[in-house]
Amino acid sequence: MNLKVRLALMNFLEFAVWGSYLTSMGQYLGRAGMGAEISWFYAIQGIVSIFMPTIMGVIADRLIQPQRLLGLCHLIAGCFMVSLFLLGNASPNPDKTLFISLYTLSVAFYMPTLALSNTAAFAILKSGGLDTVKDFPPIRVFGTVGFIATMWFVNCAFLDGGNFGLTLSENAGKFQYTHLQFLVSGILGFVLFLYCFTLPECKLAPKAQTSLSETLGLNAFSMFRTKRMALFFLFSALLGMSLQVTNGYATPFITSFKGIPEMADSFAANNATLLVSISQIAEALCILLIPFFMRRYGIKTVMMIAMLAWVLRFGFFGLGNAVFPGVVLFILSCLVYGVAFDFFNVSGGLFVDQECDASVRASAQGMFMLMTNGLGATVGTLLAGKVINHYCQWVDTPKGSFLLGDWQTCWFIFAAYALVVAVLFGLVFRTKKQ
Repeated sequence: MNLKVRLALMNFLEFAVWGSYLTSMGQYLGRAGMGAEISWFYAIQGIVSIFMPTIMGVIADRLIQPQRLLGLCHLIAGCFMVSLFLLGNASPNPDKTLFISLYTLSVAFYMPTLALSNTAAFAILKSGGLDTVKDFPPIRVFGTVGFIATMWFVNCAFLDGGNFGLTLSENAGKFQYTHLQFLVSGILGFVLFLYCFTLPECKLAPKAQTSLSETLGLNAFSMFRTKRMALFFLFSALLGMSLQVTNGYATPFITSFKGIPEMADSFAANNATLLVSISQIAEALCILLIPFFMRRYGIKTVMMIAMLAWVLRFGFFGLGNAVFPGVVLFILSCLVYGVAFDFFNVSGGLFVDQECDASVRASAQGMFMLMTNGLGATVGTLLAGKVINHYCQWVDTPKGSFLLGDWQTCWFIFAAYALVVAVLFGLVFRTKKQ
């Protein structure tokens, strides 16, 4: 099988695992009595990203080939995802402490795979004599396709009296409202575990006499010695504060319009996960633009575009609603997400790969994950949760329980934050003179 095709399938499965629950989990948590903890579920992803990607990066640099470690992490994460399904299956209101504990263990092994999949792909492409900047983005597109595929599946799939079906109409048994989304994620994780062991080898760098700091992967911190890279990682963390806000709250926000009588039966309110998937479709298309923008304009301009796109992402949510013409603004918010996410995450990963030494490549990717999905996402998600829980609350209505309140103020606060970060980045970050 063609090398690019094999890596495309790896990326498809990598993000299909995440797409099964990432944007729809909040809807289930609200119905399972854990609505107030939604921000914590997304913050946990950030907390484990502070140390797990770095640890796994060190292991991938020195002990286990990254593609094999990628598979092992998915096996463990998948087991805990299936455990979440079993716990939810046993009770409509599962034990909160046990549920959070199992979820934490699952994402602790999933989050490092985001960096490991990049490391493995870059190594395999280079061993095949291919150009990472040119050839990786089209491969990474299939990760987004996988994310979209499982979002659509979870949005449309339902169980009614034990019978499986697919529909776009309102149905209380839809996977997006239930614990079944975790089962989908677990099964896909098992498939990816098996597939990873069919990938080409990513040979480890020859072992040499090393210091304790090098053995622990701490030499990746040496990248902070240069002002340019220190600023890059700092702003990665600041922008990372925006990453999980809409993943955690976009679908509960859009679904909340079911609690407003005149909008309760709108297509958007009843198919929030499907609507949000437009974000991933835009992401897939925007990835293809990265090689051009990176080569033509450089990392600073690409990051600036991403930051301004986050301003629009939040602003459009604040201005829109679930019926025409307001729903058009929701669609626009989803479209700009492609630029907001890709121009930051994918370009950032490529930039780090180009800037770091080969001996710490996996550790450096782990460092990028630590700053973005670790420190940044943790702080950002918890603060966003505080803001939303201040202005909104879960309310029981004839249509169900929904998170209602002053959402517009929340989205405008997030947009203002992204704008401040963009302005500061434009003023202080400098790139190499060519």
